[in-house]
Amino acid sequence: MAAVSRVISVITPVHWPSVGYLAGAYESLAGQELPDGWDWQWLVQEDGQDGLLIDQLPELDPRISPGSGRPGGPGVARTLALSRVEGELVKVLDADDQLTPGALARDINTLTDNPGVGWTTSRVLDLLADGSTRDWGDDPPEGPLNTGAILAFWQANDYGLPVHPATLCMRTELLLALGGWMALPASEDTGLLLAANAISPGWFIAEPGLLYRKWPGQMTNQATHREPAEHTARMRVVEARAHAIRALLT
Repeated sequence: MAAVSRVISVITPVHWPSVGYLAGAYESLAGQELPDGWDWQWLVQEDGQDGLLIDQLPELDPRISPGSGRPGGPGVARTLALSRVEGELVKVLDADDQLTPGALARDINTLTDNPGVGWTTSRVLDLLADGSTRDWGDDPPEGPLNTGAILAFWQANDYGLPVHPATLCMRTELLLALGGWMALPASEDTGLLLAANAISPGWFIAEPGLLYRKWPGQMTNQATHREPAEHTARMRVVEARAHAIRALLT
């Protein structure tokens, strides 16, 4: 077996409603088969300091790195976890979601084979309460996503996205250069996706890479997520950031 010399760091923020799904997220991660010479690191970050992770994680897996910090939402939790990243790639995995078989290998191979690409996303299947799945939306074809293409689509489609930010895998240097996730109560992953696409092309992987759980407790299912004034403010700052990055590069 080849010695492990390369790491993909998987970041999972946790708040109390989602902690019960952590075991499923871990199982989907532990079952990943990676290319020779690669391994994963799992950075599980509590959004708060209430001890949610006690007795929730396998104790004997040295690849797991738990952490906690003052509550600030998933974007803050993910960005705090960046302090422990050891990998050259960072993959997002929310606590209530699950990776599909081969998801990490497809991310790794795509970014290894395409050095000019800074990030990947993949097809998503919604995971329903009865265990069935359905397509998340209309996906683009497999292949490159040109710089600025996501912002253009987002503006033309009432803040809709052609790809799902919950599937992001990004080169660590790019993620750090962008400052991690936006300091927003929601849409922080959309902000990161648009910022990354403002500076670098991406790649869409047509094979499903994520089971995106649909359940009443998820944050995007709460009424506050669509409160008009805050939603407008979030969309404006996300858009302004992407435009500002593009302007600095032209």
